[in-house]
Amino acid sequence: MRHKCAEAKGKANRRNPSVRTPEESDGNIVPKKSANKGAQPPAERMEERTPTERNPQQKATDQAQDWDSVSSRLERVRQRAEAHKEEAFVSLFHHLKVPLLREAFYALKRKAAPGLDGVNWYEYERKLEVRLPELQDELHKGSYRATPAKRTYIEKPDGRKRPLGVQAIEDKVVQKACVMILNPVYEPLFCGFSYGSRPERGAHDALDALHEGICRKKINWILDCDIEGFFDHLPHDELMEIISKRVSDPKMLRLLRKWLKLGWVEEGKRHPASVGTPQGSVISPLLANIFLNEVMDHWVSKWRREQASGDVIAVRYVDDAVFGFQYENEACGFLEALRERLQSYGLKLHPAKTRLIQFGRFASKDREQKGEGKPESFDFLGFTHSCGKTRNGKFKLRRGTIAKRMTLKLKEIKEELRKRMHDPLSKTGKWLASLLRGSFQYYAVPGNMKSLRAYYTAIGRMWLRTIRRRSHKAKVRWTWERFYRLQQNWLPRPRVIHPYPGQRFDAKYSR
Repeated sequence: MRHKCAEAKGKANRRNPSVRTPEESDGNIVPKKSANKGAQPPAERMEERTPTERNPQQKATDQAQDWDSVSSRLERVRQRAEAHKEEAFVSLFHHLKVPLLREAFYALKRKAAPGLDGVNWYEYERKLEVRLPELQDELHKGSYRATPAKRTYIEKPDGRKRPLGVQAIEDKVVQKACVMILNPVYEPLFCGFSYGSRPERGAHDALDALHEGICRKKINWILDCDIEGFFDHLPHDELMEIISKRVSDPKMLRLLRKWLKLGWVEEGKRHPASVGTPQGSVISPLLANIFLNEVMDHWVSKWRREQASGDVIAVRYVDDAVFGFQYENEACGFLEALRERLQSYGLKLHPAKTRLIQFGRFASKDREQKGEGKPESFDFLGFTHSCGKTRNGKFKLRRGTIAKRMTLKLKEIKEELRKRMHDPLSKTGKWLASLLRGSFQYYAVPGNMKSLRAYYTAIGRMWLRTIRRRSHKAKVRWTWERFYRLQQNWLPRPRVIHPYPGQRFDAKYSR
């Protein structure tokens, strides 16, 4: 029987010449199944499998495990911070390792302007895996050297220029990693009416809170506050004293102080900083929240609890704050007390932008009886808030895009359309569509359709005017009917994207 099996195997090999024994396989070793027990040679060949296709330079499994370990470590920090709000954290610097630095790098904006070193996000990514271990060693050895910020300016709607500090990409990575460490430490301490630069909170949450506070509470007076040059005059010593109450890690404190004292470079000249923090850096919003939470938020909560007899609301978004009061005398007393409070820290309220106005459901009737006209409006986070009425005659808070801001934006679009005059229509249409989607994503709130339609119409008119100026020898004239077809193909029409403020506010804060 054994001889017949061997003979049949030989015939099969003669019928199929491609079937070869291990010794006849061109010198290549063919893998065989390993024996389960003992040292006897395997009897069958092991099936060959194609390896998984992936980028050979990418360590997918290790990177995913690193992220998981980072999130679990920061979660333990958060749990500790919530359970012990009065304790100081002694050891936080050891979290600054390669996994966290990598996650911080990929959390940065890709298209941000480069700093003094001239390296952008994409260039730094090419050497990321080589540079991050070196950066970790420099941080823990104390040899890390930060680069001064590059000073630039942006124009405000009122014509003034706001200074911005553009950081180098490597400093952004380290600062973002520190923000990810310090956020869980300070989040349990922040007050509920603070919304700026906080996880899972944004500008629309602040707008919703302000809307519902004015409509649901007995608010008759609004105090619109603006701290003059807050980021430029932030006191370093007072800030570090506040931080040291919660964080006593000497290495972390040394790193924060280094960024504060670093300064900026303008026109090739170095300017060291004794006060302030660069507006536009990654760490600045968190430092502002830590400072104002101690100086303003907790003080406001205590004042409201101990001295106010009527309703009081507060909404703060970084250095922009709006307060509402039921009684005028309490509003005036609060304004004077707040002014003295900020002066003790070297800060002051802007004399022109800080206003106390009569505003609310009874403001129209009271001012009409006094012969003072309509209630004044105020601006907050890109919207002009004014008093209005529904069809039934009830009070309604109106919110519309700030006119000056929309006019300035349309001027910028008009200048850019001139530069793109001879570009293909499809290219210009894609660019305008992205602008409109970005504007609608923020300003498309209920009640703002009038401003959105005006913005949409103005952009369409400017685009048609630019197309007609491309050439006076065009064979087919650009009529409005022809342009409407082009506009429908490329420009998205305005529509309300955000829900009503009360719906979103109740869904997030059910209490």
